[in-house]
Amino acid sequence: MARKKSSGESTAMTFSHAVRQCVDSGKVEFGANTGVKRALSGKAKLVVISDNCPSEVREDVVRFCKLSGVPTAVFEGTSVELGTVVGRPHPVSVLTVYDVGNSNIMEYAKQ
Repeated sequence: MARKKSSGESTAMTFSHAVRQCVDSGKVEFGANTGVKRALSGKAKLVVISDNCPSEVREDVVRFCKLSGVPTAVFEGTSVELGTVVGRPHPVSVLTVYDVGNSNIMEYAKQ
């Protein structure tokens, strides 16, 4: 039986679930340098940025994503929390998505 979403669940929780599902079933890469390079080249489908990502990195990623037409999404949590969501034992400030897999993460994307 499928569980219904209660009205009390926050969008951050569902976004966290979408991120985890994307990592489990899709193809992603972790890291700020990779995110900047892939945003510039336009090879990514989506770039997820943590809320406390350094401002220089955030500005570079957002600028290059706009230039290449790659959507971005901001994870409403720290890089440590994003690392925990994706199952990594270290902080993750930028997550680059190549294949979304079974997730609905593209619903949270914005140009």
